[in-house]
Amino acid sequence: MFEHVLFLSVYLFSIGIYGLITSRNMVRALMCLELILNSVNINLVTFSDLFDSRQLKGDIFSIFVIAIAAAEAAIGLAIVSSIHHNKKSTRINTSKFVE
Repeated sequence: MFEHVLFLSVYLFSIGIYGLITSRNMVRALMCLELILNSVNINLVTFSDLFDSRQLKGDIFSIFVIAIAAAEAAIGLAIVSSIHHNKKSTRINTSKFVE
C-alpha cells in the first residue's frame, strides 16, 4: 500500500511539473501548482502515518499546506482576473524572455 500511495504522489507531482512548464495559460498553471501541493500533502500524510503515527506532525503540517494553497489560489485567481480585465487574455507571454 505504501508504494502505491508514493506512486500516486509521484505521478501527480510529475503531471503538475509538466503542466507548469508547458502551460501558456495562467489558470492552468495555477491548477498545476495545486496538483504539486496536493502531491506533497499526500507524501506528508503517508510518511507521518508510517514513521510518526502518534504525534501527527505530518498531518498538522499538511493542514498548513492546504491553508497556504487555498490562500495562493484565492490571490492567484484575483491576479488572473485583474490581468484578464486589463489585457483581455490570460495567456502567459514568454516571447519577451526568449531572444
